[in-house]
Amino acid sequence: MGSISASARQVRMLVIGAGSRGHAYASAITTHRHDTGPTHIPAIIAGVVEPNTYKRGVFGQKYIWGPAGRTSPCDGEEWTDWQTWVEHAETHGAGVDAIAICVLDEMHVDILAAVKGLGVHILCEKPLAPRLGDIQTIWDAYKDAGVVLGVCHVLRYSPHNIMLRDLVRVKKAIGDIVSVEHTEPVGWWHFSHSYVRGNWRKESKTAPSLMTKSCHDIDFLLWLMCSPTHAESDEPPHAPKYVASSGSRKLFRKTRKPTAAGEATNCLSCPIEQDCIYSARKIYVERRLEKGDTDWPVSIVNPEIEECYKSAGLEPARDMLLTNLKEDYSREMPQEEIDARPWFGRCVWESDNDVNDDQIVTMTWEDDPIERGHGTADALEGRAEKTAQFHMIAFTEKQCDRRGWIYGTKGEIEYDSFTIKVHDFATGRTESFVPKQMGGGHGGGDSGLARQFVLAVDAAINQAVPAETAQKRYLGCTLEEEIRSHAFVFAAEEARHDRKVVDWDVWWHDHVQA
Repeated sequence: MGSISASARQVRMLVIGAGSRGHAYASAITTHRHDTGPTHIPAIIAGVVEPNTYKRGVFGQKYIWGPAGRTSPCDGEEWTDWQTWVEHAETHGAGVDAIAICVLDEMHVDILAAVKGLGVHILCEKPLAPRLGDIQTIWDAYKDAGVVLGVCHVLRYSPHNIMLRDLVRVKKAIGDIVSVEHTEPVGWWHFSHSYVRGNWRKESKTAPSLMTKSCHDIDFLLWLMCSPTHAESDEPPHAPKYVASSGSRKLFRKTRKPTAAGEATNCLSCPIEQDCIYSARKIYVERRLEKGDTDWPVSIVNPEIEECYKSAGLEPARDMLLTNLKEDYSREMPQEEIDARPWFGRCVWESDNDVNDDQIVTMTWEDDPIERGHGTADALEGRAEKTAQFHMIAFTEKQCDRRGWIYGTKGEIEYDSFTIKVHDFATGRTESFVPKQMGGGHGGGDSGLARQFVLAVDAAINQAVPAETAQKRYLGCTLEEEIRSHAFVFAAEEARHDRKVVDWDVWWHDHVQA
């Protein structure tokens, strides 16, 4: 990927959504420095869109007006809704070069449609959209838009995964790939927080958990095994031929509820709460707040908990948090109201969740030789038949610390989120690598993505590099590649629902290209 260069002016960015992901990218953009010196990434956060007054103020004080020595925003630095900002931008100009879309998944497509005519470059949290039709609409709208559109598939940008791919694809440390086993251990309490009680608990409201949680991993596998070795290569991708999937909601359903819990629908009124590992009181209060931890996930339950804890102490903060956890819905409450928010005190067996807590996706490749201009001896190099299996599982001690095995013709690789072990069949030796840990989310992937996105935008606005070229050079992928990994999730879901094997070429043509 490209490196930092001198710039005519700093890239100005607007962040839409001041939640955890908005903070992650704003922090990466404003604090990351080049490895070889003190040069800042050429970007500043120039504005924020956030309806919650408290969250908007905290964000602005941390990244916008606070660093400028001010206690309040200037005109154009804060907005309560994105529609108002778009209307202002259409009349007076965007005032920024790029935006980061960090709101709920189901809002992405409307924002992307609204900002298309503004000419701003876009960094969009994954997934682009929760519905296949919306994904198709976005591709049609942006494939010739002349702007950088980066998707936050952050696993591509961590030092660990960059080294792993370099070992496999460039250095050919284990020969040709034969098979891959890759696992995402979501974490037992993390799954209950986000996918049973939280915003991503219902497929009808957002998308399947394979999309909302694991489109990272599907993209990672396609990047590892399908994409051209070098992003600016014109070589076609070696796409899988078939995809199959199986999975279900195994634990978090009413039929698995302990009999002793009776009719309780909320943890704080449950007779077995003290013995339940999924007790909301244990997860949020005892294991975090009472130990001084007010960050995620406690801050998701109540964004103002940190300020309350700092200014008033533990007891008021505990009372505030328990009040939130006591909230519950009833049969009389309108479904729209239930769907509109998370319920972090809800019994995990009485929630209205319906997404999978365990799923396997199997990908199969066939030989796909191509002419490379100098004979046919290397026509199958990197394009021979192979398989990959992905496993998303909720019930793990580890939380999102991916792990796996890569089997090759000359050796094998074992990896987790911190180490890579390469065994060579010929020598019998195993070499261990410990990639640099950059800090931040996803093993440094958040900061790596933010850095590369800013460099792409900088190249487009300051160096007259065409947006498509800048995207390939710095983000390492095209919009089509981003669309393909999203589409592959929908193909896997069709395979799971219909209990069949999907022919990828046919599916891609019929559902996307056509």
